[in-house]
Amino acid sequence: MSNKVILVVLDGLNYQVAHDCMGYLHGLIEQQRATLYKLQCELPSMSRPLYECILTGVPPVVSGIVNNQIVRRSHHESIFSLAKGQGKVTAAAAYHWVSELYNRAPYEAVRDRFTHDETLNIQHGRFYHWDQYPDEALFLDAEDLRRRYQPDFLLIHPMNIDDTGHQFGLDSRQYRNCARSADIHLSNYIESWLADGYQIMVTSDHGMNNDLSHGGTLAEEREVPLFVIGEGFSHQRGTIRQTEICGTVCQLLGLEHNKPYAQEILAP
Repeated sequence: MSNKVILVVLDGLNYQVAHDCMGYLHGLIEQQRATLYKLQCELPSMSRPLYECILTGVPPVVSGIVNNQIVRRSHHESIFSLAKGQGKVTAAAAYHWVSELYNRAPYEAVRDRFTHDETLNIQHGRFYHWDQYPDEALFLDAEDLRRRYQPDFLLIHPMNIDDTGHQFGLDSRQYRNCARSADIHLSNYIESWLADGYQIMVTSDHGMNNDLSHGGTLAEEREVPLFVIGEGFSHQRGTIRQTEICGTVCQLLGLEHNKPYAQEILAP
């Protein structure tokens, strides 16, 4: 089995909307090629704190990244730092807050938008700073990174679902249709990712509410999906916490680490 992983974080995607609207991913489930788990995100249910949680396994109230306005480097080992430190190639097509957490802060667009530096935790990056940056363009950015550099770990982080939720709310056709669009984008790439030996995880940082926001404890804000695709997974019933995503990716990558992980969703 290959030790390469693609982690897709569809920002702001609520679990129920993912369950109801993502026909391609559910088609893979019906063919027993993918499995969907329900996760409860950590608190506060906000973006930057949960990027840090997903990528380090550390809850926001422990990491100190407790709101979106805290602009600094992470104080914890991440998937990126562990992979880079153990000779793996890392890449990300992601919102610029990810660059600030793991490469350089504050983000400077001219310097950081296109990153290629093997000394950084994220060695190859395409970072954006517009919430409306098209998901279709972001997936193209990611695929270009993948084909050029064959990263062992690739993060793909589009923003349009979250941006649409902030404009129209959870219970809107615009929000649901944006989730459907992300599913279509994924359908253009997943088969080639699998053919190149990647294990794939598709999740979200947080959900959305009808106040056009998130950050609290409502189920619609906290419940998020995790789709897993590939031979590295057990595809059996199991549970996984958001704090275990980091360690689970590290296990798939074959890294030495001390992060918590969800053994039961991994192939024996």
